[in-house]
Amino acid sequence: MNPSLSTNVQEHLSARPQPSATSIAAAGLSRMIEPGDVIGKALVEVSGMVDAYAFITHSTQPISGSLLQSMSELLEAWGHRKGIKLLREATERWRTRTNHEAVLQSLRYMEQLGGGLLTPDEPLWPQQLSDLEFNAPFCLWWRGSKPPLLWPSAERMVSLVGSRDATSYGNSVAVELGSGLAQADVTVVSGGAYGIDAMAHRGALTAEDPEAATFPTIAVMAGGLDRYYPAGNTDLMDEIRTCGVLISETPPGTAPTRWRFLQRNRLIAALTAATVVIEARWRSGALSTAHHALLLGRGLGAVPGPVTSASSQGCLKLLKDGAELIRDAQDIRLLMNDSDGYAPQETDQSFMKSEPRAHDQLSVNDLMLMDALPIRGWSTVDHLSEVAGLNIGGVLSGLARLQIQGLAVTREGSWQKAK
Repeated sequence: MNPSLSTNVQEHLSARPQPSATSIAAAGLSRMIEPGDVIGKALVEVSGMVDAYAFITHSTQPISGSLLQSMSELLEAWGHRKGIKLLREATERWRTRTNHEAVLQSLRYMEQLGGGLLTPDEPLWPQQLSDLEFNAPFCLWWRGSKPPLLWPSAERMVSLVGSRDATSYGNSVAVELGSGLAQADVTVVSGGAYGIDAMAHRGALTAEDPEAATFPTIAVMAGGLDRYYPAGNTDLMDEIRTCGVLISETPPGTAPTRWRFLQRNRLIAALTAATVVIEARWRSGALSTAHHALLLGRGLGAVPGPVTSASSQGCLKLLKDGAELIRDAQDIRLLMNDSDGYAPQETDQSFMKSEPRAHDQLSVNDLMLMDALPIRGWSTVDHLSEVAGLNIGGVLSGLARLQIQGLAVTREGSWQKAK
């Protein structure tokens, strides 16, 4: 080999920032341990990220009694008393995926894709994920055009989720809500799936502002970020990557599975201040996200369609169980405690607005008197007293008020409603 070429290669490699031991360990653990694996999380909590990775990949020693005891106590505190019996089996299972070189390749590959890896010890780590406790991820793989420095805070994010086979009404609402939130500089988080997820992302992207402090939308994926799923949303994923960010707790090369989809939902709920479900069937996966939001104490809202629609039944159940009914983006901001002094009014919606009627502010007695007045023909004071059930004095004073307001007219001592 040409000595100068060799030197240049070495200088190039040494100039590249090398991943930290924590990053390597987190990447390796995300490759070996499935999302939501409580035994794996307990091992990391007791041993630390780096030592846990070393234990799985290199240790040939029997599991120490002190490690078992510490994990047992932690698992019991988490409500998983029987989990410790599975540690040996779990360790063997994890070790079948051990491949240190593949871990380093994943880190390099994510760099090439325009992304990276975040670990919990970094300042830019989303601290709200700690609310997941034993279900918190080891790391977040990300892919996008903007660095984590620009990622929004939890208070500026809301998740919009719902049915994959949404109706045209549901899709329209998702676009409108996504756009309205992004215009208010609120980041829309969803799962990138067909239906409501895609429409929520698209709505947020229509409000993209190059001068915005953060970005309009985040897609939380159930598999590796080197492969888009579903494939039919490839163009959408590229647009999100350009204007926002894609994230996953699984490394490149990981295929999405039913289990990983369900586990992904906890991240969507934990990242955001509130979750809104737009159309969901009785057994919709979106209800899983809603369940996590409730457990985490996040705001929860729902947008149902017609009560007779199968696509509404999940949302109707959420509303019966206490979720807030959502009409527009402003309702969601109230759910997030981000109202900016806004107070909802009955006439906020255009279809609810109407001209005030003259008799809206009448007292009960005057309203009864007005009801007694004939539209055609004329009525005497005595007759009005009988029909309205008021004494003569009450009728006379009431007629005077109605006349001043232009609601009653008189002729030769008789009265009728003003035309």
